[in-house]
Amino acid sequence: MLKYVLKRVLMVIPVLIGVSIIVFSLMRVFSPDPAPIVLGQHATQESMLAWRQANGLEKPVIEQYVDFVAGALHGDLGTSYYTKAPVAREIGARFPATIELAVAAIIFATIVGILLGVIAAVKKNSIFDAAGTLLALVGVSIPIFWLGILLIMFFTGTLHLLPSGGRINPMLEPANVTGFYMIDSLIASNWPAFKDAAIHIILPALTLGMYSMAIITRMTRSTMLDTLGQDYIRTARAKGITETKVITKHALRNSMIPVTTVIGLQFGSLLGGALLTESVFSWPGIGKFTVDSILKSDFPIVQGIVLLVAVIFVLVNLIADLIYAYLDPRIKYGSKKEG
Repeated sequence: MLKYVLKRVLMVIPVLIGVSIIVFSLMRVFSPDPAPIVLGQHATQESMLAWRQANGLEKPVIEQYVDFVAGALHGDLGTSYYTKAPVAREIGARFPATIELAVAAIIFATIVGILLGVIAAVKKNSIFDAAGTLLALVGVSIPIFWLGILLIMFFTGTLHLLPSGGRINPMLEPANVTGFYMIDSLIASNWPAFKDAAIHIILPALTLGMYSMAIITRMTRSTMLDTLGQDYIRTARAKGITETKVITKHALRNSMIPVTTVIGLQFGSLLGGALLTESVFSWPGIGKFTVDSILKSDFPIVQGIVLLVAVIFVLVNLIADLIYAYLDPRIKYGSKKEG
């Protein structure tokens, strides 16, 4: 198992190098010169040249990339062109909101997706199967921004049950300990703040998690149908094992192997793809912040965010691979033979 883990960790390195090269190159090739944007349209050529030199933009591109990587390895992602604050601080102030939203969304997507997928497979060709398949189709097809607007119109405009945006009532904002409002509220035993934060996250989490829920539902149904047709399932039933035990202990565990990988991929995509959801619900995460930084050509901010998301994405997939190996020991043993 140790050799399997080391192999997966080593595979992460070239992925991160590739991501850093791509984002660094794209920002310099396709983004406009940040100097006139930062200094204003009336800036002189001398002032813009001095600004570029001060920010290292007059150096050769390769030297700029080496400086960027060297700084990143030491935890220094640079300084924002606009706020003059360290990139790590700027991201750290907003990233907990995105993580909190993504975690809530993937919990919803996983629980509902697996439940609907199992029911649809066990009740194949029934009304439950049709309903689950239809819901999955809607989840895959409906645009996120439109779904968010519909949920706001129904739950806020019509039923007046849930807030239309924001992360928490400013009057109830807890003391900043971790940056995660629900955790900070629990630490301070501030139950009104915890309740308010939980209420605010419902609609954004449903909106963001709907697509992932649909993908997980379809994958769970497909793998469950394949597993339920295997010989060992028929043998288990022939032995008199209850249907519930056959489904939960035998079929579901083996079906979860590919589903686990899908969940990991979906969680990674939620972290980097919350832009529309954050915009619709005025959620103060990194999605909108990234777009604003791109429009301003704030290279350090964009590079830092993309690199951070890439690191988290590969780590999540590494964890999914390890869970995959735990659920199916043949994977790690097969890896050992390959080595």
